[in-house]
Amino acid sequence: DKIISMYARGMTVREIQGHLAEMYAVDVSPEFISKVTDAVMAEVSAWQNRPLERMYPVVFVDALRVKVRDEGMVRNKAVYVALAVLADGTRDILGLWIENTEGAKFWLKVFNDLKARGVQDILIAVADGLKGMPEALESAFPATTLQTCIVHLIRNSLDYANWKERKALATALRPIYAAISADAAAEALDEFEAGPWGQKFPTIVASWRRAWDRAIPFFAFPPDVRRITYTTNPIQSVTP
Repeated sequence: DKIISMYARGMTVREIQGHLAEMYAVDVSPEFISKVTDAVMAEVSAWQNRPLERMYPVVFVDALRVKVRDEGMVRNKAVYVALAVLADGTRDILGLWIENTEGAKFWLKVFNDLKARGVQDILIAVADGLKGMPEALESAFPATTLQTCIVHLIRNSLDYANWKERKALATALRPIYAAISADAAAEALDEFEAGPWGQKFPTIVASWRRAWDRAIPFFAFPPDVRRITYTTNPIQSVTP
């Protein structure tokens, strides 16, 4: 496990060998380390190409910033993650992709990969401002609803307030996204705007109105499905 952990963090075989010798007084040959990492990579490849379910109720798509060894240097790169929430509430990471730039071409490759592995339908895709994704999703899964990540909207809103204000502000925002319908949500936003928080932070109201068309599609689904999309963003809880 220690070898795999170090390899995953971008250490070379020689660096792993030196670290084990220095920290644990263990002499391990480069050949042994290579065999261990090669075996794991075979399992990783099998996982990357495993068959998937035909339909997923909700799929979160987001990016994580991680350190990756590239051409002898450790660089910060974006790892794009597709994480599904199944009907029974369990979660499954469908895939991981590393790309230098976002765009419709990249996202179409991601969605075609999911289709090739058996995915035929996604009820709701939850994302936030990923360049080119709406066009690619429309092409690959035209019946899928694209939903702006409510968790991102809430976090962005809380960034305007100080730490002491955030709990009360979060409580004031809840009637918007937890409303029973899109019309009720619009009324709640109007009330928030007219209230003390909206007067103090008009930029919060503006940010919700800019995202409104993508923030309300989930109201077409039952409450249990909607609740999945705003209770948490499971990708942001992943530790790279």
